[in-house]
Amino acid sequence: MKKLVVVNDKMQKKYRYYLEAPMGKKFDKRFKPELTPKQMLALGVFGGKYMTDCKREFPADWFKRAKLSPHKANPKLNYFGVSASQPLSVWRKNDWIHPQDPRGWFQWYCRYYMGRRTEDDERQIKRWLAMKRHIMQIKKNCYPRDLNCRRRQRQALLHWAYDSRKI
Repeated sequence: MKKLVVVNDKMQKKYRYYLEAPMGKKFDKRFKPELTPKQMLALGVFGGKYMTDCKREFPADWFKRAKLSPHKANPKLNYFGVSASQPLSVWRKNDWIHPQDPRGWFQWYCRYYMGRRTEDDERQIKRWLAMKRHIMQIKKNCYPRDLNCRRRQRQALLHWAYDSRKI
């Protein structure tokens, strides 16, 4: 039986979705994220601002070690200590935001990881796949595991569930 999730946060009121797959399982065969949402939050992504009002929607253990900044983004909380984000206004202008996930890709990923499946999965997986170009740029321009090389690009990859610490 599918589990119903009802969302009431600052950006969505009474948004409803069903969990159709087991948490962390039955992903599209092309989609192989290297980090879970819990790991990403603990590492430091999006300056800690991304999920501060969404705690009721997701498992409490995701937030035990999460680096969060409730008032405004703080790039110092990011793993690489730099900002690698663009404002939400840029995401909207570029039509990267789907109405069901007004916070963007990471919100989609968290919900996908939980087991939600929607018509937007294909688009989001293609966007995730496109981020691989950044891995190639790091490999081409940096010594292996030189975490000081291309820190902004490495942080951006963390935002997309690629573990750029291993490149």
